[in-house]
Amino acid sequence: MKKKDISRLEKGEDMREVKHITQTTENKFLNMYVLDMESDTGRKSKYFVASRAKSIEELKITTRKNTADGVIIYSVYQDEIDQKEKLVLIRQYRCPIDTYVYEFPAGLVEEGEGFKETGKRELKEETGLDFVPIDAKEMYTKPFFTTIGMTDESCGTIYGYAKGVPSKEGQEENEDIEIVLADRDEVRRILKEENVAIMCAYMMMHFLHTPEGHVFDFLNA
Repeated sequence: MKKKDISRLEKGEDMREVKHITQTTENKFLNMYVLDMESDTGRKSKYFVASRAKSIEELKITTRKNTADGVIIYSVYQDEIDQKEKLVLIRQYRCPIDTYVYEFPAGLVEEGEGFKETGKRELKEETGLDFVPIDAKEMYTKPFFTTIGMTDESCGTIYGYAKGVPSKEGQEENEDIEIVLADRDEVRRILKEENVAIMCAYMMMHFLHTPEGHVFDFLNA
C-alpha cells in the first residue's frame, strides 16, 4: 500500500477502491466512463469520468502514467509597429456555454507526436504564426491536470515567441476562432469583462504584472 494511503488510514479517513470500469461511449476525441467504487466500509458509489482515452486500457487510472493529452501554448508576439509585447490568444466559440471564451492556442497530441511538436503545429494551424520556443525546466512544461474533478485530461505547456503574420487559413471548417494579440491594457480589459478559460486567466494575470522585456524571466526560477 502506498504511504499516502497508510496516512489516510491512520487519520481514519474512508478509503475507496475502483472495483469496475464501464466505457459508455466510443468517440474520437472524448469518451465517458463509469467507475464502480467501494469504500473500506462497504459503501458503494458510482463516479462518472470524461476522458480523451479511447479505451479503458488507455485511462490514466489504468496506466498510472500522466502522459499529455494536449498542449497549451504560451507565446508572446513582439509588435513591430508599437514595439509592445502582446500575448497570443484566441477567442473561440465553445458549445458547453453557447458563447465565446478567451483561451491560449492549444490542441490535442496526435499519435506519434510529442506535445512540444503538437504545440508548434497547433499555433500555426490556429493563428498562422510560427513558434520560436524558449527552453524551460520540466517543472514548467510537464503535463498538469486540467479539471481533475471530472476528467483525467492533462496538458503540457510550451513557451516562446510567435513570429509572422496572423492568418486563419489553417483553421478547420468547424472551428470558430478569432486571433487576438493582446497587450497589457487589453489583457486587463479581457480579465475584467470577458469569459476566460481558467488556465489562460492565471497566466494572463502573470503577464499583466511582468515588466516589458522580462516576460519569460519566471522560467529561470
